[in-house]
Order: sequence, then structure tokens, then C-alpha cells
Amino acid sequence: MAQQVGQLKLSAFFVCALVSLAPLAHAQNAPEPIISGFARILPVTARHGMVVSQEEKASRIGVEFLKQGGNAVDAAVATGLALAVTLPRAGNLGGGGFMLVHLAQQKKTIAIDYRETAPAAAHRDMFLDADGKFAPAKSQSSGLAVGAPGTVAGFALALEKYGSGRFTLAQLVAPAIALAGDGIDVEGDLAFSLGEIRSRIARHPSSRAIFMRGDAPLRPGDKLVQADLAASLERIARDGVKGFYEGETAQKIVASVRGAGGVMTLEDLRDYRAIERDAVRGSYRGHEIVSMPPPSSGGVHVIEILNILEGWPLGELGQNSAATLHLMTEAMKLAYADREIWLGDPDFVKVPVAGLTSKNYATQLRKKISPDRATPSREITSGDPTRYESDQTTHFSVVDKDGNAVANTYTLNFSYGLGLVADGTGILLNNELDDFAAQEGAANAFGLRGGDANAPQARKRPLSSMSPTMVFRNGELEIVTGTPGGSRIITTVLQIISNMIDHGMNAAEASEAVRVHHQLHPDELRVERGLSIDTIRLLEAKGHIVRLQRAMGSAQTISRADGMLYGAADTRQAGTAAIGY
Repeated sequence: MAQQVGQLKLSAFFVCALVSLAPLAHAQNAPEPIISGFARILPVTARHGMVVSQEEKASRIGVEFLKQGGNAVDAAVATGLALAVTLPRAGNLGGGGFMLVHLAQQKKTIAIDYRETAPAAAHRDMFLDADGKFAPAKSQSSGLAVGAPGTVAGFALALEKYGSGRFTLAQLVAPAIALAGDGIDVEGDLAFSLGEIRSRIARHPSSRAIFMRGDAPLRPGDKLVQADLAASLERIARDGVKGFYEGETAQKIVASVRGAGGVMTLEDLRDYRAIERDAVRGSYRGHEIVSMPPPSSGGVHVIEILNILEGWPLGELGQNSAATLHLMTEAMKLAYADREIWLGDPDFVKVPVAGLTSKNYATQLRKKISPDRATPSREITSGDPTRYESDQTTHFSVVDKDGNAVANTYTLNFSYGLGLVADGTGILLNNELDDFAAQEGAANAFGLRGGDANAPQARKRPLSSMSPTMVFRNGELEIVTGTPGGSRIITTVLQIISNMIDHGMNAAEASEAVRVHHQLHPDELRVERGLSIDTIRLLEAKGHIVRLQRAMGSAQTISRADGMLYGAADTRQAGTAAIGY
């Protein structure tokens, strides 16, 4: 009886919230400047151009190319190459990712897929042991985990087709060469991250020689010099993509991968190609959402969750209120259930993108959500979207003076990837193939499950959560955002967008707000420190299992309004920087 009374009280609370907050929400949603007297946290402002990344030196390099007349793509390539030196745990040459390029004059947005590919010798059971059981060490700690890297090919494609033409690849890579050869001071996030991954680095002599002194990782006050990486970058400057995918660099990468138990060949590198794809598109409360298509699951599920949430007045319920977070969490669970079944590499499986992002499908999913009760994960199964068919990454955002923009997310998967530097190259290798579904129901390192759509296969690209995203209003660029965070990327980007559209926050406020995450399995609502204890108790009363989580994501966001740019570099990580001019 007491439980029934409690449920009735919570139902009454939900209804009262709708009624009592409506007048206040109307006032909150009234148009106001991006920076107003009500703002608690202010973004960086600029008029001509901006780069927001997870490392200050890389951001400044990108801005310098903007100042010299380069466009957003020029600056993005220079920033990404610099991050390979200054943010070795995630910036990379040996990984891959996704890039959105918006061309303001053509009003066109292109998606570039430079996700890693499995070697030709990959197969369905490659990560199983002799007993047919999933062996995580194979997909996370051995050479079998390494996919053919895509970063160099992706950057080169973007520059060739969409750069300003003012700069060559050699000119854009020159600052990274200097940083690698001259060395950078070990401080802040670099020192912290090296301490965290000491055991993985220590296993490999080629990695120890760069990132450790004796038995200890580099510490504050030390200098990180990466001479081999400088030489690898010089080969790219001289020979373009062939300087990476063929010749000396390629030979050394293959030798290190095979030496660690992998099956990569020179042909796997030589045959790698970055791909242009159609961006996935949706709408939310009059704003157009543009994001990455499969093999990223990010764009599809950001739009799917927003479609579900559009049926409720979140602005009236309040930012991070128990009512809002409950609805958001239930929508997250439904989307992650669909992710497990439907998402994979579209070159190998049919992904029902139109169905998953359909407003009609969202209407059917919304009916499954109770405002009073958290649905246990065991009761949630994937819907049927076909009826409606017609922890370490890095992100950076760039906007130039003409409104061209880049949202780029790329990764090695784990912090420092496999932990293995390809001997003689300075290049850290990825362990991205752990993102495949090694076995039906088996979870990867981030706890994500999958099925046949994301099974390992020769030359296939593993599913990703990376979600570089842009938001437009009346055809004009409004928001550029994205984040690292593994399985939490989708929900972090979702909350940035909702904070800005539903709750009128500026980019900095939206970035700094407390985040939550639910990915269906395990059945727990993860929350950052700072969420009100009263809110947590209300969520628990609805049936949520709430768990305190380490800081989630590191969003790098730029908003654009009234001829000004507003940048926010997430302070959850040391060293991030929004630089404009």
C-alpha cells in the first residue's frame, strides 16, 4: 500500500511540474542573447574564427592557419595532426574516426568516414578461445585488436576536396613535426594520463623508450621528445598518404602488429580508403540535426532519442530535474536496445537508418515509457524500425570566418590505444577491433553488446559511438559539437543539444552541466558528482538504480549567432582550450 501511495505522489509531482513550471519555462525560452546577465558560465567569444580542442597548443595551431586565410578544413587537419603529438592518448596517426564538413556557401554538409578496417584475414571467431568463448585479451591487448588506421587517409581526403587550396599537406603537418622533434613539456593531462596507463605502456619496449624513464612514466617537468614520430610525419609531408600506407612506415606498422599476434598485411594498409557518406539528418523543435551515419551509431541514436523526447516539454520540466532525467533515461535505454540489434557497417549489413530516425517510430517507442516507473533493462527489447523505412577519444570543432565548419572525432579506442608504439615510427596503434561484437551477447570494454550486424569480418569497419554533430536553424549553422567518452558519447552529445535548445543555455553552461548516462546494460543510471541528492532520491523512487560515475566526456563546442562565435572547451579534462580571433 505504501508503495502505491508513493507512486501516486510521484505521479502527482510529475503533473504538478508540468503545470507549475509552465509560466516560468515560457519566460526561460524567450529569445535572449547567447551571453546574458543570467549566465553563470561564459564561453570564449570571437568574430572571425575558432578552434576548440582538448589541447591548447593544437587549438592555437589551427587558429594560426585560420588567421593566414585558411578555411575550417585546413585548420582541422593542422589541429588533428598536432594532437597526434600533444595528446598521444587519443590524438593519433594510428587510429581513425569521423569528420563532418559543412560548406557554408554551398549549404552542404559532408560526412567523411575514416574508421579503421579489419584486416583481410579477420573472421567471425577471431576473438574466441579454444573453447569457443569470448577472450577479451585478444580483442583488447593483442595485435588482433589493431585495425588498419584511417586518420591520415581521412585528413588527406578532406584537405584535397574541401580545403581552401592555400596550404599543402606538408605545410599543415609542419607544426606537428616541430612539436614532435623539439619535444613538449609534460604537464597537466599528459602527465596524469601517462600515470594512469603505466602498466600497458610498460609491456612494450618501443613504448617504454618514449613515454617512460626507467620504470616510471614521464612526470611533470620532463620533456616528451618523439623523434620517430617526427620522422613518420616528415614522410607524410614528403609523400602524402603513400608516406604512411606504403614504404617504411607501413612496413614497420605491419611488423609490430604481427609481432604482437596480429594478422595485418601490407596490402591491408595499401588498400585502405576513407569514404564519403551521406550525413544522417533529423529535426528537434525546429532545429535541424546533422550527424554521422553508420558505421557510427552516434548520429542515428542522438536523433532517435531526440525524436522520443520531442513529445515532452522538457523546458517546462526543468534542466536535470527528476522528471526530465527520468524521461531522458528511458529514451536512452530504448535507443541502446536498438543499437545492439540493428547497427553495423552499412557496406556489409542493411541498417534501417530511415526507420530508426523516423518520427513515427519515435511515437511508438514513446508509448513504452511511463512517467512514473523505470522499466528494467530485462523488459526492454528492440523495436521494429524496418516498418518505418522509406573511455578514450578526442573531439575538436572548428568554424571559420565564412561559416564553414568541421566537427571531428577520432580515437585509438583505449587511452593510448593498444599501448604499443610501432617500433621505429613513434605511432601508437589502435585496439579498435574490440568494438566488434565478438560473440552474441558479449560486451566490449565499454559494456556495449551487439549481434551479427556488428560481427567481425574481413575489411569491415567496427561499430562506433562517435557523434560529431552540427545543428542548424533556418539553414544557418548554429552549433558544432562532439565529445570523447566511449559508450557515453551519444548521451553526452544529446545532453549538450538539449541543454542549449530546451533550456536556453550557452555553450559553456551546456558543457559544464552535470551529465547522466544509461546504456541498457548494465541496468544502472550513471550520474556525475553534483546532481542534487533530492533528484537522485526521486529517480530511485521511480525504480532507477543510480550509480556515481567518473566525469563523462570532454565536449568541445562552438555556437554561432549574430555574427559571433562562442566556444566552450570542457573543463572535465585539464588542458582543453577554445581559441578564437
